[in-house]
Amino acid sequence: MSELRTEFFESFDNTRLAIHRRGEGRPVVLLHGLFSSSEMNWIKWGHDQRIAREGFEVIMLDFRVHGQSENPSDPAAYPENVLVRDVAALIEYLGFEDYDLGGFSLGARTALHAVARGVLHPQRLIVGGMGTAGLGEWQKRSAHFKRVIDEFDTMKPDDPAWYSRQFLKSQGVDRAAARMLLDTMPDMALDKLANVTMPALVVCGDEDRDNGSAEELAAMLPNATFVETPGNHLISATKPEMGEAIARFLAG
Repeated sequence: MSELRTEFFESFDNTRLAIHRRGEGRPVVLLHGLFSSSEMNWIKWGHDQRIAREGFEVIMLDFRVHGQSENPSDPAAYPENVLVRDVAALIEYLGFEDYDLGGFSLGARTALHAVARGVLHPQRLIVGGMGTAGLGEWQKRSAHFKRVIDEFDTMKPDDPAWYSRQFLKSQGVDRAAARMLLDTMPDMALDKLANVTMPALVVCGDEDRDNGSAEELAAMLPNATFVETPGNHLISATKPEMGEAIARFLAG
């Protein structure tokens, strides 16, 4: 097993962000989901190891307000599409020109925004746990998480949002910073998906409808392959089939 290495860099606004690296070879940058981390999405379940064994260096970013990265309290640290800007800053810091890019849930959404807007130009793209609603109707999803934050101390266990509250609590997320971050994420016009022309893998749990239809998203991308793996939104990210599907796509 190759060693996991953690380092830090300063993003475009000097916010200190953590990156975790495993393996050697062609670089693939992976982005985690909302209120999660590289540890929770990629490392804990061994996905990074599966990919690294295929001859890749796996570089995993902790978004601001997540994992080991900084939680800025200044509202100025949360301009529109700040996560896209952070990923662009990471690619510049690493000096990559030839690389692959992927993400799960919020990470997939961020990667798609970056590519569709022409900010990033990976050779291949991995889109995990994301459907059309998570792009074009993000504000509805965002409103759910804002309510979880706003009602964190008063929410009851019978509330449909209770599970989201418990996940947020388990990850130790700075709620004030997270709420500001949610306001940085605009909806995406689905016609922009036509700009995502590189080979793409759309991988999603067979019970995952949290972000709408992943199969519909795959059909809208010019050069995408759709793969289903077991589980709902959170469970699918823990299953080996998720990492195996990504590793097969990259190795192919």
